[in-house]
Order: sequence, then structure tokens, then C-alpha cells
Amino acid sequence: MPITTSNKKRLRQNVKRRARNVQKKKDIKALVKEFEALLVEKKLEESKNLLPKIYKIFDKAAKTGLIKANTASRRKALYAKHLKTLETATASK
Repeated sequence: MPITTSNKKRLRQNVKRRARNVQKKKDIKALVKEFEALLVEKKLEESKNLLPKIYKIFDKAAKTGLIKANTASRRKALYAKHLKTLETATASK
């Protein structure tokens, strides 16, 4: 346990920040899980509507340092690619 006042304050800050970061990561995972479920069910319109929300949440997470910028970019590209393959699969039928 911290002894000095400044270290006690740092501990309080770290606890708050950790709680905030854990919640943001849960939000990201929930949104991604919802998007992937829509892809599996082949619901194209709902998936298209959800993709900008995914972009937004990844951009914000990268901006605040929750995840790295390249990770956000890579995952955004991956989900866009999944959506594109679903579009081509439904269009070819």
C-alpha cells in the first residue's frame, strides 16, 4: 500500500482508469460479437449499419491509447473485409 499522499492519489487514479479501460474493452468486445453474429446470420443491412459504430469505437480506443493505432486499423480492415465477402456472396446468388 502506498504511504505518501502523492502515491495514494496515483493509486486512486489508477483504479479509476483501470475500471474505465476494462469497461471500454467490454464495450468493444460486445459490439464486435454482435457484428460477427450478424455476419453469421447473413444480415447484410444490419451489419452495414453497425460497421461505422465499430470504426468509431476502434478509433476512439486508439486515440486514447487503449489499443495501438495499427491494431485498430488492422481490425477495422478485417471487419470491412468480412462484410465485403458477405456482400459478394449474397450478390452472386
